[in-house]
Amino acid sequence: MKTIAGFDRIGEENAFAVLARAGALAAQGMDVINLGIGQPDFRTPDHIVEAAIKALRDGHHGYTPATGIPPLREAVSADLHRRFDVEVNPDNVLIVPGGKITMFAAILMFGEPGAEILYPDPGFPIYRSMIEFTGANPVPVPIREDRGFAFSAEELLSLITPKTRLIILNSPANPCGGVTPKSEVDALVAGLANHPEVAVMSDEIYDQMLYDGEEHVSLLSYPEIRDRLILLNGWSKTYAMTGWRLGYSVWPDGIYDKARKLAVNAWSCVNAPAQYAALEALTGPQDAVAEMLREFDARRKLVVELLNGLPGVSCVVPKGAFYAFPNISGTGYRAKALASDLLEQTGVATIGGPDFGTLGEGYIRLSYANSRENIARAIERMRTFLSKG
Repeated sequence: MKTIAGFDRIGEENAFAVLARAGALAAQGMDVINLGIGQPDFRTPDHIVEAAIKALRDGHHGYTPATGIPPLREAVSADLHRRFDVEVNPDNVLIVPGGKITMFAAILMFGEPGAEILYPDPGFPIYRSMIEFTGANPVPVPIREDRGFAFSAEELLSLITPKTRLIILNSPANPCGGVTPKSEVDALVAGLANHPEVAVMSDEIYDQMLYDGEEHVSLLSYPEIRDRLILLNGWSKTYAMTGWRLGYSVWPDGIYDKARKLAVNAWSCVNAPAQYAALEALTGPQDAVAEMLREFDARRKLVVELLNGLPGVSCVVPKGAFYAFPNISGTGYRAKALASDLLEQTGVATIGGPDFGTLGEGYIRLSYANSRENIARAIERMRTFLSKG
């Protein structure tokens, strides 16, 4: 049976393949420590869970507006104003079933044969996968270790051509944990004045996961690009709600209705009780978020210290998210081979850097969304393995 060529260009997120393999090995009796998947190991806070249960008991069992329930869109607007002092009309907020939907919609809108879309490399693999699906040309924006894994505005701007339709940004970043400083964002926005036809999608899903006094710079804070800015955010990381499949996006007036129509055609609406849980997450107590961040910070410091003690390994300090991206070029291994051997031979699940882009060779990604005890055990296994080489 023949399908259109675009489906042959779809890639995948290898973290889920590693998760499946780790599960299979665990089922065979291996003691597996999973530092591969980017998922908080905390429970969704109880008051959020209770809000979903109450919504079900109150009879919220049916369809909702395709754009999301009005109280939730209003709460998103209020939360963005509280945190960034920006005005966002609730009518520009779209509630979606997970962050990937915003990527899919934005790339689908701007990608077509002959177009170019800029994306971070190393970066979240779905960016490139969806760009190639549309037939557009993916243009990698280098994310370099010597810059703390932040993009260079000058380098990014130099990659824009008359064919460029969309720029994808991500800070704090997956997989590297880099945070782009405000000076670079300022320079990028200033340079974009020379390219008024280029849209921007800013993936800010890790916007509350920052350390060492770093502050998030939201692209919403730049009124000069608001008419072409798409914001991606959600609840999965901040509130440990990955399995709830819930996100939100902010769209400019000119294309919001296109996104709404895509929602109507593709998913109708988002799960009703999950939206009431999300409402409680934004409007209820934030103590659990602060507690998670304190624990992530402790794990971050531990994982960097231990990684830098391994033979042939060096690791810059990540400033955001919950990932470390150590340089393993001194071990003599190719990255994917090392990640595979670590899983199969030691039971430590990591992700090879090339799964995040061509510039990921020489690195592996570790998620420190696991306990300090497990992180220490995992890196000790890595030490034993590398010492044998």
